[in-house]
Amino acid sequence: MFISGYAVMAGAAERLVLGYDSFGNICGRKNTPVKGAPLSGQDMTNKKYVFFLNSCSLEMQSLKISSLSLCVSSCPQEQLNSLEDLQSFARNNGSFLCLYNLNVSSYTLNPKAAQLCPTLPVPPSKSFPLFNRCVPQNPECYSKYASILISMVNEMDVFHRILSGILAGRATVIGLSVLALAFSFILVLAFRYIRTLLVHTLIALVVFGLLFVSGVLWWLHYDYRNDPSAELETEKENIKFLLGYAIFSTIVTVVLLFLIFALRKRLQFAVQLFRIVGKIIGRIPFLLFQPLWTFLILLVFWVFWVAVLLSLGTAGTVQSTSGGQVEYRALSGICYMAWYHFVGLIWTSEFILACQQMVIAGAVVTCYFNRNKSSPPPHPVLSSISVLFCYHLGTAVKGSFLITILRIPRIVLLYLYNILNQKKNAKCLFKCCFCWFCCQESCLRYFNQHAYTTTAINGTNFCTSAKDADCILARSSAKLASISCFGDFLLFLGKVFVVCFTVFGGLMAFNYHRELQAWVVPLLLVGFFAYLMSHSFLSVFEVTADAMFLCFAIDMETNDGTADKPYFMDQELLTFVSQSNKLTEGQKHRSTRPFQDNEDGTELQPMV
Repeated sequence: MFISGYAVMAGAAERLVLGYDSFGNICGRKNTPVKGAPLSGQDMTNKKYVFFLNSCSLEMQSLKISSLSLCVSSCPQEQLNSLEDLQSFARNNGSFLCLYNLNVSSYTLNPKAAQLCPTLPVPPSKSFPLFNRCVPQNPECYSKYASILISMVNEMDVFHRILSGILAGRATVIGLSVLALAFSFILVLAFRYIRTLLVHTLIALVVFGLLFVSGVLWWLHYDYRNDPSAELETEKENIKFLLGYAIFSTIVTVVLLFLIFALRKRLQFAVQLFRIVGKIIGRIPFLLFQPLWTFLILLVFWVFWVAVLLSLGTAGTVQSTSGGQVEYRALSGICYMAWYHFVGLIWTSEFILACQQMVIAGAVVTCYFNRNKSSPPPHPVLSSISVLFCYHLGTAVKGSFLITILRIPRIVLLYLYNILNQKKNAKCLFKCCFCWFCCQESCLRYFNQHAYTTTAINGTNFCTSAKDADCILARSSAKLASISCFGDFLLFLGKVFVVCFTVFGGLMAFNYHRELQAWVVPLLLVGFFAYLMSHSFLSVFEVTADAMFLCFAIDMETNDGTADKPYFMDQELLTFVSQSNKLTEGQKHRSTRPFQDNEDGTELQPMV
């Protein structure tokens, strides 16, 4: 919170978005005066473009263009050869190209007008959408202007180049996030009424999406690498990132295709599993609305996070110089604060998702251990939310923190991989370590979900719940876990489907705006947001299935199906598990008599 407050107070993200003049005025908004700069504090609401007074003879010194710049309402479309032309352009278009303290009627009368107005002739220019600059269209001036702008962008640090790419593609990022939301919502409805044909269709779409996205990434890498006009540092970074994305996408495609082929015979069991899960969700219909609330909370947090990131990128001190001009000097150590801020993105996002998982697990546990199946408990979702906020927020914090700890080494490995991309032995080592951390994160997510369910059952803390869950799963059949894992795999394919088609839309959208954009980083953010959204929506089925199987394992250990100790489960679930897992002979011969409504029995005891 300290960094967030400091960034918002010390930064000015509008400078990156809108551009600013030489006197501290941000174009496109109303400004406050700066001490020592008499031309600051102007109302630039209708003046959105930055115009350089000497656009044909620009020079760069210390990442700053030496020419004076003004905020203007429009760029001159035709060449202006005299002060009279400047005056006529100002009166006809309302765009004043001379300094703010020179009245338009004095353009031709003031003896100092030549120093206060742009160098003549003023070449025709056109507004450039990325930085809202008036770019000269004269070939000679354009060549000089482009050379200076390329030098300025190349000398910017990576952090600010990435910020520029995010700002330039902010509308595309928002649109793609909405697209991911739509895909996720469609999949939720599909899994609610899943059928065998739907499963085959989903797998076919995932395979097509993986192959297509991998092919597009390799094609874009080839196209960028063989582009002779690639001079910008951002374009070179795009080539490196595209190669990394293409390799990663290809590896994921090969692995998933192998798993799909190996597990193809268990599709029917997955269909039956989701029918049972759908029946449980039918008893608690408000579970389907939990992803919407989670998405809204995540959206608010992401907007806040991006706002703080932009403020960090523009945090600095304002200093007036001789002549009443203003300079912005960046503060040292900002990049380190940005990395800390990035860790906060991962941890907080995982914490929000962990809270949703605990709410779902609590509601499922409440309904599972209810004797009267025809009369479910009232308001199980609200009750679960109340218990979470009153007693178990620390459990969600610990679980999400463990995920974050495993995420950070993966990010560091990717960074080192890009640095040491010329050393083949180092690349192989980093790939192996990266895959190991990915596997560990997947196992930890599965383990955390059972810990959350155990917390909902016993009300114990995270460490105790994790130990209890590990013990009960170790004593239960290994095949019981295999059913749940296959259901999780099918849900993971749904998440891959959302990410693939969202990233494909991003590739097509960002590829049309190559200039001066490190767009591969916004594309990575789009993929991250798409995965979080799909995970938020589909985790309803994932957490419900995992909680159901853990309750089933506890039910089997605690009760035996007799009149004294009847099962909490219904006949359909027991039959499904028996058929799919071929339970042991002792379990097969247990009484499977369905219990009657309002039948009393032994309640669940804390696990030991």
